[in-house]
Amino acid sequence: MGNRCHSILRRVACATLVALGSQASATDSTGLHVPSPDWRDAIIYFAMIDRFDDGNPGNNDQGAGEYDPAEGSHFSGGDLVGLERRIDYIRGLGATALWITPPVANQWWDARARFSGYHGYWAENFVEIDAHYGTLEDYRRLSRTLHGAGMQLVQDIVVNHVGNFFSYPDTFDPGKPQRHVRLNRDAKPNAAPTQYPFSLNNPRRQRDRDAAIYHWTPAIRDFDDSEQQSTWQLADLDDLNSGNPLVRKALRQSYAYWIREVGVDAFRVDTAFYVTPDYFADFLSAEDTDAPGVLEVARNTGRDAFHVFGEGFGIDRPYADEQARRIDTYMRDGNGKALLPGMLNFPLYGSTLDVFARGRPTAVLAHRIDSMMQLHADPHRMPSFIDNHDVDRFLASASVAALKQSLLAIMTLPGIPVIYYGTEQGFTEQRASMFARGHGANGRDHFDVDSPLYRYIQRVTGLRRTHPVLSRGTPHIIDSSKAGAGVLAYRMHYDGDDALIVFNSAEHEVLLAGVDSGLAAGTTLRAQFSIDGQAPPARIDSDGRLTLRLAPRSGTVWFGSTDTAPMASDAGELHIEALARVPVRGDLVVRGRARGVDALRIVVDGDLERSLNVIPDPSGQWHARIDTADLTDPSIEHRIVAWSADTGVISPTQRFRVEPDWTLAADVDDPVGDDRGPRGRYRAPDDAFWRTQHPLDLSGLRAWRSGGALRIEVRMRDIVAAWKPANGFDHVALTLFVQVPGR
Repeated sequence: MGNRCHSILRRVACATLVALGSQASATDSTGLHVPSPDWRDAIIYFAMIDRFDDGNPGNNDQGAGEYDPAEGSHFSGGDLVGLERRIDYIRGLGATALWITPPVANQWWDARARFSGYHGYWAENFVEIDAHYGTLEDYRRLSRTLHGAGMQLVQDIVVNHVGNFFSYPDTFDPGKPQRHVRLNRDAKPNAAPTQYPFSLNNPRRQRDRDAAIYHWTPAIRDFDDSEQQSTWQLADLDDLNSGNPLVRKALRQSYAYWIREVGVDAFRVDTAFYVTPDYFADFLSAEDTDAPGVLEVARNTGRDAFHVFGEGFGIDRPYADEQARRIDTYMRDGNGKALLPGMLNFPLYGSTLDVFARGRPTAVLAHRIDSMMQLHADPHRMPSFIDNHDVDRFLASASVAALKQSLLAIMTLPGIPVIYYGTEQGFTEQRASMFARGHGANGRDHFDVDSPLYRYIQRVTGLRRTHPVLSRGTPHIIDSSKAGAGVLAYRMHYDGDDALIVFNSAEHEVLLAGVDSGLAAGTTLRAQFSIDGQAPPARIDSDGRLTLRLAPRSGTVWFGSTDTAPMASDAGELHIEALARVPVRGDLVVRGRARGVDALRIVVDGDLERSLNVIPDPSGQWHARIDTADLTDPSIEHRIVAWSADTGVISPTQRFRVEPDWTLAADVDDPVGDDRGPRGRYRAPDDAFWRTQHPLDLSGLRAWRSGGALRIEVRMRDIVAAWKPANGFDHVALTLFVQVPGR
């Protein structure tokens, strides 16, 4: 690069890069560098620097109009000193590592977007600390304090983009990027990045165009277009040319700096989907004496298992794996060569939310667990979560009971559990502050170590950290429900130990009905953990099966004992006659026999609330009629058992399907162009597509009835496909209001 350093500014920039590329650090690194942990056993606490705690109010306002805690779009005042003074609070929760948002110097204010870079993802210099967050020494002190507490430091990094310093809002000419460009002259504190070579960002200058540090492109318009994803601007953020060797080298040097100078133990890579997977082979393992891959840099500081995990925002539909497979391409290439050691497990997040927050069938999560074990080479090092800064808070749309179940799930499944700051205080706002003066804090601090959720998370993290079978084991699904909310049960096995985890996601009692446990007959199960604090012991029967009565919204962890208890004497017998293999239409009549059982219950899909009480006749024969009106999905195979609550005797499971008889109840046409909301106040966007195509206009509705069930079909003039949003989000969401006569 010597021939390029012909100006004072460039000589300084080049000298900086040379210094960053050197193997030795001139600073005292005492307490900064520690060996890597086994990341399978880690529990990460994720904090947004600006919203966590304000340890130094003097750095809050940098005079660029960027600071205003009353506004969620502005800086609030959190900093590195605030994080450092709360390490005991974080460690007390059970976390073993702290992940922080990028601490690097950011674009403070974008006047066009009317937004600040408080979040840290709008870099203007990758090797400086943002003035709002503190100093390099503040960051080193945070690292030393964490390491002294036996914890690790995870830094969020960005390799795809910098802030918004130029854009193509109207049109662009790929062959002449200097045309139509709009420079963001009002960006604060600088109108361009200050770090070389990222400072070469003006396409109106020939030297900048020749350097090709950036893709001179507009914002992504079609998220289904792979070229746009990797070379166009994500949300108008200037897209780095990650194929350029100079860009690659500068990014390796920049992030190596934080490993050497601060003692960072792991990286989380933002927006990994927006660079090609092959980029990470270079970033991690480049053989360059001036700028080696970051894994080599980490090894030179004693970190033999430096962790790097990426963000790939992809959520799969129930029973689908498209996004999970895409995520896997960032962890290993088509030949099985390792790339990123981990990726955030977004598909697991989506299925966990579906099941525990939205009442979807528990088989959705069972499928996801099986899928991640089959698809991914190392799911144990894929961080798992229930919410974060890019999605709604879990409690924004779900109950505390559902939150507790979801936390227990990620603590008992493969993956590194991540707790998003504020979850332990019951936060419902996505990026509210923990400290009193910050945005959304309502004038008070939120560091209550006696809050119910803080105490609950302490219990569940303690469970995971005490039992390696939960952090290192392999899950085996024992039971789940395809019909709806209810049982989810899996066994974790590791190094001769077994743990049995059982949930009931329903709001009513359910029955785990005689499932094969995979454990020895007569095994006594010791209840180690229960969400409500109480769980009875359980035992595997003589056939290796397990039957449990589960309270609403329960979650329990049992450990198998090596001792087996003597089996009880014959308590009776229950049978259901084999059912016809043709789909049921109307009521289902079942018959069976009982021996030694005075009363029994007929249970469909584990639902004890709607079970039928039956008394056998003197000869032991019995029959029952089951209303199937609510069983409306012909693809679901329902399960039915006979069970004695008094003796615990249970029949073998029988299965059946239902084919509803739908009767058309209404067929209504809707006038064209009349859908303008209450009193005609809604207005469509003022562009040619909306004016000529009239999308979202309802054209009709049909409704069918089958018993007490209602099926509705909504007809529309068009579905909006002009805008292709990212991550599989739907274009249209319909909300239906149903009025039942007499209610």
